[in-house]
Amino acid sequence: MNIENTKAQMRKGILELCILSILEKNEAYPSDILNELKASKLIVVEGTLYPLLTRLKNDGLLTYRWEESNSGPPRKYFQLTELGKSFSRELETSWKDLQNAVQKIRAKNR
Repeated sequence: MNIENTKAQMRKGILELCILSILEKNEAYPSDILNELKASKLIVVEGTLYPLLTRLKNDGLLTYRWEESNSGPPRKYFQLTELGKSFSRELETSWKDLQNAVQKIRAKNR
């Protein structure tokens, strides 16, 4: 059994909630999102982040705006829509329920 594969699957499962949580505070540029994820020890590559941001945008959970940059091409800043805020709250509740269930199982079987 490959523990790294299992750990990667666990991270993928929670990535959407983490991204939405980051965007709840402020709009963000994708590299800012990556940096915050990395600072929290949740390593994600651009090839994973960009398709997820696009899917969340297409689902109506995110919107974006372009901002000119002094050091290169314009930057796309993502932010939550009202639907995205509601969805994020629902995911947060589900995450807490899942955490509680896992903790109960682990505590009972130690």
